[in-house]
Amino acid sequence: MHTVDIVVPCYNEAEGLTVFYEETSKVTDNIDTYQFNYIFVDDGSKDETINVITALADSHENVRYISFSRNFGKEAGMYAGLLYSSADYVIIMDADLQHPPVLIPDMIEGIRQGYDCVAAKRTNRKGEARIRSMFSRFFYRLTNKMTDIHLVQGAVDYRIMSRQMVDAVLSLCETQRFSKGIFEWVGFKKKWLPYENVERKIGKTKWSFRSLFKYAIDGITAFSVAPLRMVTGFGFFISIAAFFYIAVTLIQTLIFGISVPGYVTTLSAVLFLGGIIEFSIGVLGEYIGHIYIETKNRPLFIVRNTNIELQPAQSNATKSDVNATITGRQSSF
Repeated sequence: MHTVDIVVPCYNEAEGLTVFYEETSKVTDNIDTYQFNYIFVDDGSKDETINVITALADSHENVRYISFSRNFGKEAGMYAGLLYSSADYVIIMDADLQHPPVLIPDMIEGIRQGYDCVAAKRTNRKGEARIRSMFSRFFYRLTNKMTDIHLVQGAVDYRIMSRQMVDAVLSLCETQRFSKGIFEWVGFKKKWLPYENVERKIGKTKWSFRSLFKYAIDGITAFSVAPLRMVTGFGFFISIAAFFYIAVTLIQTLIFGISVPGYVTTLSAVLFLGGIIEFSIGVLGEYIGHIYIETKNRPLFIVRNTNIELQPAQSNATKSDVNATITGRQSSF
């Protein structure tokens, strides 16, 4: 009997959690030789999410939960679920049913075929705003050109992973995480399952355009130094252009005498160079900010309450992460 943990990050998902569990269980109950358990991660929800989760845990033996002390973000939720998992395989999926449970049998079949990971990818973005879809496609293209990893267009976090791959993902314990990139960076044999986008029927999305933009910036800077090299290229180009401009101006002065410089030319040059400088400082600031956060070595999350006992062999995380989970568990009992 193989075991599978289903990790479900939750933030203000009280409305749909019961439906999620029922719909997913209808699928998993029909898969032989695999035992499924749930790990719900309450990411500091402000509604009744934790109460719904604890009610499910009281009613079903295969439900476990982790409750954070505050909202640490989906990345921390996924990391915590993986850290607390102990099964042979782990599935990550959202609680809003936009990740169709009907794909789970196909994921299990992919595992039986010898794949270490079977991941889902959307074939369309039905129901999303057109501008959001446009920026998403642009992000994937830009990331693939600027980084050493290759992100599949439409890839989502919904996937099943072997224990070996889960341990590899946990070994990358940086504070500012970009899981889509991490899943690709660790490698392993992977299979993709295409599916049509499912519109959210219960609750509201927690991802604003601003948060998605920040997530995209974090993804690029986490796996590429190309922006820094781009700034270097800008500086080199401007230096060469300035050199030629000085040479031309000097020749004109020697031949035609001193002329009064044009106001528009001077203003344009100042504004252009000022913009390049500000842009360069911003790019440098992003990387320095990442270094600053990482050097603090803060835990990715703090646990307020849980009904899971963490096994020492499960963790490949930093000492601070393990201490955070242990401290949280002690405070909850």
